[in-house]
Amino acid sequence: MLFIGEGFEGSGPNAAHINLYIGPKSGPISGALATAAASPGPGHLPFQAILKPNLPAKPVTLFIAKAVLQPGRHETMTWGPAQAGVAAGITRALIEGVLPAEAEDDWLSIAAVWVNPEADDADEVYRNNREATFVAASRALQKGWPTRDDLAEGLRTVGNPFFTPKAS
Repeated sequence: MLFIGEGFEGSGPNAAHINLYIGPKSGPISGALATAAASPGPGHLPFQAILKPNLPAKPVTLFIAKAVLQPGRHETMTWGPAQAGVAAGITRALIEGVLPAEAEDDWLSIAAVWVNPEADDADEVYRNNREATFVAASRALQKGWPTRDDLAEGLRTVGNPFFTPKAS
């Protein structure tokens, strides 16, 4: 069993976009997590999300940056507030019962995380990643999301922070 969720929070360079893959260790997530952790790509270093040193998030969450890490501020924003936000968001989903109790020790998750190289507010990056991860976890376990009505509306208003099509 594998659950997939998505969350977007904020605006501008400090916005967060999370793709979350989560499920029982006995399912396909184990192989995916092990492969991802053992196969870093240039500028994409998978690492375990932590609430603070010596206190990992639960369920265990592998953080993978979607943007190639840029030296300096971008690396700091990714490794610092973005990963702390992901750790807090997934742990909050567990503590608040969004995730089932068995997720604490028997599930794994992978968070693919967008941090804009122009991000400039650490507190906002943290808050946006925390909320986007919580929303992604909630959506992953919400059967029937998005609905066909949501999809139909989405087709009428396609767009994202980087592109909005001209009327056709």
